[in-house]
Amino acid sequence: MPADDPVASRRDRLTATWIELAIRLGVLAFLLYWAFILVRPFITIAIWSIVLTVALDPAYEWVAARMGGRRRLAAVLFTLLSLLIVIGPATWLLLGLIDSLLTLSQQFDPTVLALPPPPDAVKGWPLIGEPVYEFWQLASTNLKEALARIAPLLKTLGGALLAVGTEAGAGAIKFFIAIIIAGFLYPQAPALAEAARMFGRRIDSERGEEFIRLAGTTIRVVARGVIGISALQAFLAGLGVLVAGVPGASLITSAVLILGIIQIGPSVVIIPLIIWSWFSMETTLALLFTVYMVPVNLLDNVLRPFLMGRGLQTPIVVILIGVIGGTLSQGITGLFLGPIVLAVIWQLLVAWVGGEKQPAS
Repeated sequence: MPADDPVASRRDRLTATWIELAIRLGVLAFLLYWAFILVRPFITIAIWSIVLTVALDPAYEWVAARMGGRRRLAAVLFTLLSLLIVIGPATWLLLGLIDSLLTLSQQFDPTVLALPPPPDAVKGWPLIGEPVYEFWQLASTNLKEALARIAPLLKTLGGALLAVGTEAGAGAIKFFIAIIIAGFLYPQAPALAEAARMFGRRIDSERGEEFIRLAGTTIRVVARGVIGISALQAFLAGLGVLVAGVPGASLITSAVLILGIIQIGPSVVIIPLIIWSWFSMETTLALLFTVYMVPVNLLDNVLRPFLMGRGLQTPIVVILIGVIGGTLSQGITGLFLGPIVLAVIWQLLVAWVGGEKQPAS
């Protein structure tokens, strides 16, 4: 082969180019990987900061306008007010939850608690009758020994509950930090919104800006349609159980709030509570308690379609699937990310099939 063969020379240059490109891509991937490792602990805080800024921006703008356009002072006052609104009820719920757990631990003290012997009918239960009867009989005569038998299971359950509690505590701290960071973002909201629109146009010159606007609208819809309604239900339910003198009011309020946010609904707590009231309260008080709690239980079914249908063309069922799926897969952060992703995908699907308007929700 001649030394100056143009084909071989071109092939060598092409090979060198590909090797250089592979090295550059490898270095870029390595840098991106380490950048992700470094920012990963702050991703949840960043997401919550953006969500709070977008969701509360209309209220912040209203406060800033009432303060003569002094946006930084309005941001400070708005942040302090947000912290007070969150910390006050959260402290009450936490202290009440601790008190309820202490009460339960005292009531289930093995040295005081006595279980009745099992009825003979338990033996007739299929498959599990005999072991359940034997364990129940042991617990009724020697509760400590019965608990010692299931100690490994209780240890596993306790570890799982401790992990959940630790994660919840870490999430609460991140949320408080996100509120403070959002305070720095409020004055810069117009510039940040314009930067987001420019980024959307770079991604898709035709519909990128529309997708950015859709993401902001979805955040506000989910905030008022899920978290807002759940907080309102929890407040009304907590007020009802406090006035009625139901024990464990903070625990019940926390359960109603959490079940509402994760879309299970407060019926799991409120319906058994109503049934309990008829066995534990006077008839008049139980009737009043029922008349009050039934509308509270149905509040989300009435308000959510109305609130989540305002300002958003995406069907409600798509948003609800995003809320539930996002919460189950990514926790509380997925509560917002899920519906945003599905709403954008819905818009892309509608554009792909050639529709200019989405079906009414």
